[in-house]
Amino acid sequence: MSFARRIVIDTGVLVSAAIRPASIPALALEKALLNFEVCASAETLAELETVLLRDKFDRYALRELRQAFVAGFRERALLIPVSLDVRDCPDPADNKFLALAETAEAELIVASDPHLTNMHPWHDIPIMPPAAFLVGIR
Repeated sequence: MSFARRIVIDTGVLVSAAIRPASIPALALEKALLNFEVCASAETLAELETVLLRDKFDRYALRELRQAFVAGFRERALLIPVSLDVRDCPDPADNKFLALAETAEAELIVASDPHLTNMHPWHDIPIMPPAAFLVGIR
């Protein structure tokens, strides 16, 4: 059992933070990194890298900056091995965040994906968008 405050952040929030550094998702990420152990799994990190390095984001931020964001997040995130199989989310691709949160004993999930936010709370784990996290969690 961990006594640190742990949090999981979905890929959508991280991508928004990476391409819009002054955005609400970026502020939420900053708050999370300062006050929590931000947890990631091999699967969530792989998705972040795959999504953020897509060519469609070239117009928002240089590829090198996006690569640096991924590298920095990898360094700061707590890597959690996840073997739990969760199938509760209407979008099966988002189950990895639920499995990570449960395995990590996370206090909450910050998500921009409605498939996740509509599940709030899940197994007594709050799921909230970045703006709600900024004003509601200390």
